[in-house]
Amino acid sequence: MTPSHLLTHNLGFPRIGSNRELKRALESFWKGQSTADSLLHTASQIRIQNWTLQKQAGIQLIPSNDFSLYDQVLDMSCLLGNIPQRFPHTQPTVDLTLYFSIARGATADCCHPQGIAASEMTKWFDTNYHYIVPELSPTTTFKIATSKPFDEFNEALALGIRTKPVLLGPLTYLHLSKSQDPHFDKLSLLPKLLPTYTEILSRLAQLGAEWIQIDEPILVLDLDPTWKNSFPPTYQTIRQSIPNTKILLATYFGDLRDNAPIALSLPIDALHLDLARAPHQLDDLLPSIPANLSLSLGVVDGRNIWRNDYTQSLSLIQRALQSLGPDRLLIAPSCSLLHSPISLRHETKLDPQIKSWLAFAEEKLHEITALAQIATHQAPATLLQENQSILQSRRNHPHTYRPEVRSRLATLRPEDARRHSPFPIRQQHQRAALHLTPFPTTTIGSFPQTPEIRQARLQLKNGQITQEAYNTFIRQKIAECIRIQEDLGIDVLVHGEFERNDMVEYFGELLDGFIFTQNGWVQSYGSRCVKPPIIYGDVHRPHPMTVEWTTYAQSLTSRPVKGMLTGPVTILQWSFVRDDIPRSDTARQIALAIRDEVIDLEKAGIRIIQIDEPAFREGLPLRQADRPHYLQWAIEAFRIASSPVADSTQIHTHMCYSEFNDIIESIGQLDADVISIETSRSNMELLDAFTRYRYPNEIGPGVWDIHSPRVPTVEEMTQLLEKAASLIPPHNLWVNPDCGLKTRNWPEVQASLKNMVTAAHQLRQKHTPTQNSK
Repeated sequence: MTPSHLLTHNLGFPRIGSNRELKRALESFWKGQSTADSLLHTASQIRIQNWTLQKQAGIQLIPSNDFSLYDQVLDMSCLLGNIPQRFPHTQPTVDLTLYFSIARGATADCCHPQGIAASEMTKWFDTNYHYIVPELSPTTTFKIATSKPFDEFNEALALGIRTKPVLLGPLTYLHLSKSQDPHFDKLSLLPKLLPTYTEILSRLAQLGAEWIQIDEPILVLDLDPTWKNSFPPTYQTIRQSIPNTKILLATYFGDLRDNAPIALSLPIDALHLDLARAPHQLDDLLPSIPANLSLSLGVVDGRNIWRNDYTQSLSLIQRALQSLGPDRLLIAPSCSLLHSPISLRHETKLDPQIKSWLAFAEEKLHEITALAQIATHQAPATLLQENQSILQSRRNHPHTYRPEVRSRLATLRPEDARRHSPFPIRQQHQRAALHLTPFPTTTIGSFPQTPEIRQARLQLKNGQITQEAYNTFIRQKIAECIRIQEDLGIDVLVHGEFERNDMVEYFGELLDGFIFTQNGWVQSYGSRCVKPPIIYGDVHRPHPMTVEWTTYAQSLTSRPVKGMLTGPVTILQWSFVRDDIPRSDTARQIALAIRDEVIDLEKAGIRIIQIDEPAFREGLPLRQADRPHYLQWAIEAFRIASSPVADSTQIHTHMCYSEFNDIIESIGQLDADVISIETSRSNMELLDAFTRYRYPNEIGPGVWDIHSPRVPTVEEMTQLLEKAASLIPPHNLWVNPDCGLKTRNWPEVQASLKNMVTAAHQLRQKHTPTQNSK
């Protein structure tokens, strides 16, 4: 038996570059500071580096077309020629200008004086990655409009690497798409889509692709029978188009469950299973594997950063080997490594012991190879022994267990997760205390993080300025921000969050139980990257985290200033979370830390406190049957954090890019006094839930899409607010952007906020007399 009997492969690799080269190249191009050729050269260099790295690690089937300049779903739309109708498109191919306009919106020109709105963006399944939602209509047609997968296959072939092209599956593509007509049957476009899709596959086969990976992650969702029944004929058509090319069908982020019979019946060569998320499914499926089907075992977790436990993975591999033999197995990560940082080689400041517990994308490649070698007796015994020794050092580390934190969790009472009074009583107290006008205006929290601010933070980090000098600089920025908000006429102010590098990282740096990387960046969307903290031990708040900055801001104005906190579920979701205790326990630990901060803010005189939970919907399990348990502990965690305040203290929360129509009752159970949500890109679609559910508290539907550089008009914002006012009692409506303003520039911010305030004034004039007459 040789190592080649167990094929190793990868589903996808991070595309940002080892030092975020893609981010810098994109932003330089968008600002007009570099050319398209320069951007494409950087992209090519990243791809070459990725392919070379995987080859050197011993990966035998290396993916191509997993790279993207912005988003892989947008890439698929452009490849298929599915361009939203509002974008001018007369050429047979999609160029960079059109590509980025779909993602980011188009600024005003002579033909479009108000610009063109970007396509909607939402979360990729239950990850923190965002994709650009394809748009469909009865008139949608498809044709090959880019050469991207063909060019990248040839690019790798020139290096001597015959890659495995990756394509988003046709059914997943349609399932993730949207139509303005809620009654439109997306599946009705499948007969139009398949000829173009099979033409793409045929061209890849003609170029020499021996394997093609087709991703159909919707097979881990609850699917209607019509979607299930569409798989067999679709894949019969695909099989006929490439009879001599091997098809690897990839599922991930969960288990197949009731979709297993469909997946196992398809005319494919290999089926990929996520055995990090759902290891139990292997034993469920092994007795039913057809004789002509191979299995790809996703045993290395593509979404977390902990070193693989070889003993657990080898147990799965050995059971599959006994059932199928080595010639019908492939070893892989659970999903694309897009969701992991690139390499530990860049981490020179981590505690060496803790660093030994970790594996980023590059290290995961070596884990895949090592597992294949150990399973086929091609590796020295010391490889397994070393792995187990490292895992034991983690289990025995003293910082992973804090008795005082565990004791506090054990003594939590039900009343610790309840406000003193129901919302109607709280609302009366808050209106008496805050004296806000109807349709009060506010922002979500952050204001532009300018190069000057980032430079000051870097200077502090490098010891070039003192902490005192840095604090003076931040206070100056806060004062400027307060003055600008007052001049614009905003009712409830924020301090701007200039001291914060990231809404999760900032808090993690001030809490025990977290560690941080130098270069552990992960793509969130486009050029936006985040550097998630790593929760390695029990969480504890040693000192107040925000009180000083918030009270300083409040001292500068008579208008209320919101205290700004990140909620426990979002800190959990946007961190790499320990895998040795339940996620629910870690969420409650974080909730207690935030609770202590809420108490201190209220004691300091802050009467409005916002606890952001943009990742609340993101954490929702993909299957309906698994959701009640998650919602129970996630709601409890938020309420533990938010409940200790007086009735007159107003608690806000914020959720963005969260399609939570299906869990709106659970959102209501959070019992925040005010919730602000993203609605601008979806044209208030999220508010459709309020036609069947009377949301009990106040709500701020976002009227400005801050992820687009265009400035929305007063008329646009007014129309959105009018639509909201038709569904929500006007006296319960707030006016705000749909997210923080950190990534925007000051001219855009001031122009947009000016229009927002004007829109709010117009709504007050129209609706206030009606309210008074009541």
